[in-house]
Amino acid sequence: MNASPSQPHPAEWPDAERLLPTVERDLPAGRHQFHKERLMARIHEDLDTTPVSRPARAGAAKPRNPFLRRAIVLPVAACALAGAVLTGVNMIADSGDTTTLAAGPALTTVVGAADPQGVTQLLDRISLAAQGAPVPQANAGQFVYLETKVANTYVRTVNGKSSLVSDALHTRRTWKSPDGHKGWLIEQGATDGTSLDSKVKPYLNAPSYDYLAALPADPDALLKKIYTETAGHGSGPDAEAFTTIGDLLGQSYPPATLSAALYKAAAKIPGVVKVDDAVDAVGRHGVAVARLDKTSGQRTEWIFDKTSFTFLGERTVQVEGTSGEKDLIKPGTVVFTQAITARAIVNGMKETSSQTA
Repeated sequence: MNASPSQPHPAEWPDAERLLPTVERDLPAGRHQFHKERLMARIHEDLDTTPVSRPARAGAAKPRNPFLRRAIVLPVAACALAGAVLTGVNMIADSGDTTTLAAGPALTTVVGAADPQGVTQLLDRISLAAQGAPVPQANAGQFVYLETKVANTYVRTVNGKSSLVSDALHTRRTWKSPDGHKGWLIEQGATDGTSLDSKVKPYLNAPSYDYLAALPADPDALLKKIYTETAGHGSGPDAEAFTTIGDLLGQSYPPATLSAALYKAAAKIPGVVKVDDAVDAVGRHGVAVARLDKTSGQRTEWIFDKTSFTFLGERTVQVEGTSGEKDLIKPGTVVFTQAITARAIVNGMKETSSQTA
């Protein structure tokens, strides 16, 4: 979806062989390979400590976190998770399934009609719902816990033959301290425990909870900051602004006032539309706020519960043209999807909560 800094060669990192798949993969235009956040932290540290050979452009944005974006999630049967708040808290061990995920047929969908009419009113209602949603404050010593269902779609090449496949749906859990310096990742089929500790100062494309809490809650000021700090990234300023807001909403736990401002800011981005029906990674139907990236032909959809306007997840669908190796990604292919299944503030690393967001 977005331009990213040069990807590291697997040989450059000691954990790369364990974390990265061995099959050949080809990303559709504008998307990021789904790497591990531990490598992201190391890359960011290198970027902070390695001198550059040319002067930085005034006001240039820091590089986008290349591991925020996903490639695709394979849906399963629908389940009723929207809005339920439970109190159960559990501790999970480091053990997990770290075998390579099985690949199956690529996910496809019926491309929903996009309607520019009514999207501003829809975002106003979503913003109002977000403003009133209870979001607990994260204090020092606590952790922001995010649980999602994810998977990837990619072009797999075996013995010289290429085909489009999707990884099996799997669970990804992250814990991050409010200041962003401590964290942990457990991902089924990838790692049973990876440190996300980082000394990098949080910024817009790699935020912490504390960083988000300090962002302006005025939609105009917020959108101006986003455009300024992401200038030169992605396939265009509007596409990058929409992507950045989606990252902040779906890959973190923004305070209620910031979420409300982000939705109002999104309404000001040209090309934003409404899609009456979209499905998240676990099969929940909702209404979507979406935008087509004309460079890639892919449309990113933020999916919300039609009644409560709870943010359910996100997906990207190829709607125009083709992409990927040998143009295997055709219209109707779901290029990326994720579902948020739990989001909470917890008191310890590896502690989980059944509270949904």
